[in-house]
Amino acid sequence: MMLEAPLMATHIYINLNLSSTATLLLPLSVSFPKPRTKIKPWKLRPVVASSSSYSSSSWSQNQIVGGLLLPPDEDNYTNSKKPGRVSPRKKRERVFFLDVNPLCYKGSTPSLHAFAHWISLFFSQVSHTDPVIAVIDGERCNEYRRQLLPSYKAHRRKFLQKFSTTLRSKSPVRRSHQVISDVLRKCNVPVVRIEAHEADDVVATLVGQVLQRGYRVVIASPDKDFKQLISEDVQIVMPMPEFDRWSFYTLKHYVAQYNCDPQSDLSLRCILGDEVDGIPGIQHVVTGFGRKTALKLLKKHGSLENLLNAASVRTVGRQYAQDALTKHADYLRRNYKVLALRRDVDVHLQPEWLSERDTLNDSVILSNFINSLGETQCLNQQYGSYPNG
Repeated sequence: MMLEAPLMATHIYINLNLSSTATLLLPLSVSFPKPRTKIKPWKLRPVVASSSSYSSSSWSQNQIVGGLLLPPDEDNYTNSKKPGRVSPRKKRERVFFLDVNPLCYKGSTPSLHAFAHWISLFFSQVSHTDPVIAVIDGERCNEYRRQLLPSYKAHRRKFLQKFSTTLRSKSPVRRSHQVISDVLRKCNVPVVRIEAHEADDVVATLVGQVLQRGYRVVIASPDKDFKQLISEDVQIVMPMPEFDRWSFYTLKHYVAQYNCDPQSDLSLRCILGDEVDGIPGIQHVVTGFGRKTALKLLKKHGSLENLLNAASVRTVGRQYAQDALTKHADYLRRNYKVLALRRDVDVHLQPEWLSERDTLNDSVILSNFINSLGETQCLNQQYGSYPNG
């Protein structure tokens, strides 16, 4: 009998002519006496887990081919080993940005326990040994946008400011932002904090520098403002409290949700405003200019600036829309300046920030941090609830 077992990427074809005494050896070719009974060839079609379908996932996906467990990122291992085949190009390395401030809340209540919980899940389930750069809001971080729009985040009180001034000096976490920074640095995570700048703008600036170095980027944050950075090379991973895990959000998810590109979504928010951030929409000055009208105009013109430029030289819609776009163009452009992430912050990527992260002491460091919070657990109840920053 001649036994042949060629392995292929998606199917396995095994031609068997067995006698009752034949021994099955894969993938060798062995000759046996001609069997008495002829058995028809048959096919096995196993389910193959294609790692490309999990390209946005943080944890490694292995591929099963004919019962063999292949190492991660070796989807075409069997084909690449054949003579004349070129090995597949290795996936580009990822760099994670950790938006610290929003993780310091449980719902709308400030909580260092929440930070400890999410950072533990992040290290163990998401980033592993990939480089992580943590970013924290600087002092007076809202000044730039409040000069443009005084109502910007006027109702918010930042957790790190409130917590650091409320805790007594005898507390082991007298200044919470310093404690958080210490914990992250012990876990080999650099912490960036730029005076008078929001973390969002620092991340947006550094993302551009990381992309120029040839890396992919993943931003760990629940902040919707980061959606304007999404691309084929930039993803978001969000904490999902209802499922107690992190979840990846990619360009495909964005397009499926909004049916537009990120730039168009930013323009839409400029027209409709953002109540959470205290940014009024055009409907506050022009009754009847709502989402339906805005979507229709942006679908045709692509961006807010294109729409305003077109409206300045010709009619682009009904009279009320035309009047709104011409009379309140400065109003809308101001909203754009407030909502668009800045990419010109004076911050520079350091080569050591791109090094593989040493995770050896993560569990010990985080356990000690959680234990240290025992003395301050009751203090969280004294602050009341205020909006997440």
